[in-house]
Amino acid sequence: MTQQLVDIGVNLSDKAFDQDRDEVVSRAVEHGVTTMILTGTSLTESQKVLGLARKYSEHCFCTAGIHPHGAKDANTRTFKELKALFSEPEVVAVGETGLDFNRDFSPRPVQEKVFERQLELAIESGLPLFCHERDASERFADIIKNYRDQVNKLVVHCFTADKTALYRYLDLDCHIGITGWICDERRGTHLHPLMKDIPANRLMVETDSPWLLPRSLAKKPKNRRNEPAFLFEVVQMIATHTGLSPEQVARQTRATSLEFFNLTAPHHDRQGQDGR
Repeated sequence: MTQQLVDIGVNLSDKAFDQDRDEVVSRAVEHGVTTMILTGTSLTESQKVLGLARKYSEHCFCTAGIHPHGAKDANTRTFKELKALFSEPEVVAVGETGLDFNRDFSPRPVQEKVFERQLELAIESGLPLFCHERDASERFADIIKNYRDQVNKLVVHCFTADKTALYRYLDLDCHIGITGWICDERRGTHLHPLMKDIPANRLMVETDSPWLLPRSLAKKPKNRRNEPAFLFEVVQMIATHTGLSPEQVARQTRATSLEFFNLTAPHHDRQGQDGR
C-alpha cells in the first residue's frame, strides 16, 4: 500500500517480540506503518519503550504511564521518576492510564487516585493522554470532566464499549482508538455502525499488538501474534462500515494521529523524521 499509517498502540516491549523485534519493526514499515507509538504501562515498561523508541527513532515514539492494573504499586517515587520521563523528546503522551473495573487488579479507589495524579501530570507537562477504560465509562467520564478544560488532548484507546459510552466520550471532545476488536465477528460487530458516528478528526487506529490479532485476516500467523504490519486490516474494516475508501481512512487517521501526538511540526527537535 502507498498510504502511510500511524499505529497509536504497540506493546513492543512485550516478551512476545523478544526474538524478532527488529523484523517486526521492518515488516511494519514495509506494510506502510511508518509511525508507531509504543505503549508504556508501568514505570519499568515506560523506561523500556523509551529505549526502544530511541533505538527505532526513525519510526517510533512512546508513552509513559501507569496502567490501572498496576495502580496499587505506584508511590511518590514512581510519580517523580515518571514525571522525569515526560521531558524526553521521544515521550509523546502520558499513559497508559485510566480505569479497569472489569478485572480489578487494583482496588477501584486506588485506580482513581492514580488516574487523577496522571491527569495532573499531563496538565503540567502539556502532553496528551493515552487512556484505558474497561467497564468504567461513567466513572471515567466523571473524573475526566473535572480536568477536561485543562487537559491538552485525550484518546480512549482500544475502544470496545457501546454507543452510550462513545457519545459520552465524544461529548468530552475525546479521541477514539480502534483496534482489531472491530474485526472480531464474535464480539466486535456492535462497533460497525458506530464508525460513522466518530468524526474523522477524532478517529485513530492501533493494533494493541501483540494482542487482538484481527480475526478477519485471510492468512493468520501460526503463533496468533498480532503486530503493526497487520494494521491495515483495521483500516479496511473501518472503511467497509463508513463508506470511505481504505486510502481515505488511512490518510485521515494518519493526519489525526500526527496532530494528536504533536508530530506534525518540529517538536522537541525531532530531527524532521518522516516529514514530522
